Amino acid sequence: MLRPVLALALMATTALAETIPTGDLGLVVERATGSLLVVDQSDRARIGRIEGLGDLSHASLVYSPDQRFAYVFGRDGGLTKVDIVTQAVVGRVMQAGNSIGGAISDDGTLVAVSNYEPGGVRIFDADTLDMVADIPTDSKTIGLVDIPGRRFVFTLWDAGETWIADMTSGEAQITRIENMGAFPYDALVTADGRTYITGLFGADNLTALDLWQDKPEPRPILPGYAAGREGLPVYKMPHLEGWALAGQEFVLPAVGQHEVLWVDARDLTETGRTATYGQPVFAMARPDGRQVWVNFAHPLNDTIQVIDTMTKAVIHEFKPGPGVLHMEFTPRGHEVWLSVRDAGKVMVYDTRTFEKLREIDADSPSGIFFTARAHRTGL
Repeated sequence: MLRPVLALALMATTALAETIPTGDLGLVVERATGSLLVVDQSDRARIGRIEGLGDLSHASLVYSPDQRFAYVFGRDGGLTKVDIVTQAVVGRVMQAGNSIGGAISDDGTLVAVSNYEPGGVRIFDADTLDMVADIPTDSKTIGLVDIPGRRFVFTLWDAGETWIADMTSGEAQITRIENMGAFPYDALVTADGRTYITGLFGADNLTALDLWQDKPEPRPILPGYAAGREGLPVYKMPHLEGWALAGQEFVLPAVGQHEVLWVDARDLTETGRTATYGQPVFAMARPDGRQVWVNFAHPLNDTIQVIDTMTKAVIHEFKPGPGVLHMEFTPRGHEVWLSVRDAGKVMVYDTRTFEKLREIDADSPSGIFFTARAHRTGL
């Protein structure tokens, strides 16, 4: 018989041997096959695949605070919980007919989903996926983000309103903010949860809210940024997220123009513009804010440009391949991973030298999500 101390030591050793760290893992959406590729960003390698997630043609996901579980928002309205340690689906509900994204509360207990059909937001228990709140809006909802205090913020495409859902009491307490502008298409919130910016498809400006105010008031920013110029056909709406903040400036993709717009984050005034190769889809600041990487809408989506944030000039341009859909920086920004859909590859680049470091096979890859997102507001 083993002595108690030795037995405990052996049990601890066995438990440690089975521990799988998740801090440098990530998931890549494979949109054509409804699957997720599990990747290790330190080893620059694929380590598994999770299948059976339905239509992932515009999918995104968020992570639990312990970085073990991901909640995947499928275009078909499916909300799927996956365990990246066991690489398995552990929960799935069809909560709507068409959804566009979601968020997880700051305490990790609630998952909210933004829906096109039916409109509105539905909120679920993160453990069980039981629905705890249904917030109908009679409108498509976009720009859903989490902010501190078990609260979610989202915007109504049809009504031009932003709503704040406070879940502190366990039931949704709604604050409505009118007059945000015509046809808001996406939104971002800063990492401190204070500034919320919506892009508008039906107006020549964007709208900002100061969420630290008791009664946030809409504030137009960049009014008339495209005045006097013909709008180009929009083949893909730009994406706005918290990565738009580079140091003290927001870098925002223009709608219908070949340029990114620079805005002082302190007073929300324009500080510059940079002409780009095409219509920007993602304009993402490297985590240290020193560079902004930009990809473009069809038919120019084979190209990446890198902008220096000190000079606001394009310092590097290259063509990774056809259909560059998404970018994801490693947490400290020394590498960037690109999904190149039509090449069937995820490509890894050094952000200082621009050298390609690795290619990873993937089936029509789109979104790339590292688990470090678990600890960032608004992502």
